[in-house]
Amino acid sequence: MTRASLLSRITDYANRADPYPLYEELRRTPVLHEEEGGPYVIGSYWDILNLLHDPRLSSDAANLTAGGHTGEPGGAEETNLPPSFIRLDPPEHDRLRRMANRPFGPPHSPHRIDSLRGELAGIVSGLLDGLGDTGRIDLVDQFAYPFPVTVICRLLGVPREDEPRFRSWVDPIVAALDPDPDGDDPARRQVAADARIQLGTYLAGLVEERGREPRDDMLSQLVAGHGDERMTTMEVLTTSVLLLIAGHETTVNLITNGMLTLLRHPEVLDRLRLDPGLAVNIVEELLRYEPPVHLVPQRTCVADIEVRGVTIPKGARIWLVLASGNRDPERFPDPDRFDPDREDVEHLGLGSGIHSCFGAPLARLEAQIALSELARRMENPRLLEDPPPYRHNAVLRGPRHLHIAVDGVRR
Repeated sequence: MTRASLLSRITDYANRADPYPLYEELRRTPVLHEEEGGPYVIGSYWDILNLLHDPRLSSDAANLTAGGHTGEPGGAEETNLPPSFIRLDPPEHDRLRRMANRPFGPPHSPHRIDSLRGELAGIVSGLLDGLGDTGRIDLVDQFAYPFPVTVICRLLGVPREDEPRFRSWVDPIVAALDPDPDGDDPARRQVAADARIQLGTYLAGLVEERGREPRDDMLSQLVAGHGDERMTTMEVLTTSVLLLIAGHETTVNLITNGMLTLLRHPEVLDRLRLDPGLAVNIVEELLRYEPPVHLVPQRTCVADIEVRGVTIPKGARIWLVLASGNRDPERFPDPDRFDPDREDVEHLGLGSGIHSCFGAPLARLEAQIALSELARRMENPRLLEDPPPYRHNAVLRGPRHLHIAVDGVRR
């Protein structure tokens, strides 16, 4: 195959189960640019890290060269709402992220996430207790998907009785993020658009309620603001949608990729069963080895940028292949080995710079609790299909289903 076909092979669903040999090929070309008007693709760790911190690289959709749907996590916001902060540059990005971060975690609410440990463990226990037939479990549909959706609903302040409605809107919105292998699908787009309208209408009602009667939830705090600094109603809605979609999808993939990796490395799974504290190291290595987000396609140069002697012109699109950087041997020794004892794991799994993953503390804690409890309670877990069927999306890479069998579920 010619080098010109490399990007199409990376995005080809046929290679979704194991894209890493393609990433190795990508790293041999520091800046891959296959065709006029196409993106410049970067796959080396240090180059990606530098670009994530380069102010000449814009996240603002207004600067994007026309190029179709990117499939990025924030794509779920394609509504009449204004863009969320992940699609903006400073100073607007900084203003909105600062206000969103105040009720979410450090530095303003340092104990917010850690205080959720007991509640998260209770949700996990309830899901494991309700698995039913242990001869065939779909870990995605029965565990990895409902867990983070339930968590974010409770954080935002969605009433528990409304959680099923919330999920019914999330499903088609998330499905629209996946590129259609058979081409454009107007019916799917319409279903997703309808779901976004219903979700926006529902959230608008909650925002109005919290304005009248604040509660102890994030939605109330976003509405109230802090001092003279507060979001508009539309900005509150946009931020709420972002928190729901982007954070939820990342966590689903992190948990599912994590369990798949552990089942492929049973000696590590056994260690985790005996030592739940190992989950911290395991999750960090998973974020390097099998990250939930593989590439960031929505960046644009607002000035010429030189990368390893190649000038990327102003207005050009840049794709940053985070998962390739995480396997770069120039940064990580023996990068294709899953090693929870790795001492230096400064990965790109949650991004870096001003757009580093907003929900990283929550995603980490959810994955640590989920994986340690799965290891502790599942008796003799084993894969029923390997590789499992993957989602079509090359950006949010993870199994669509993960069918396993266990001999039983311990109490």
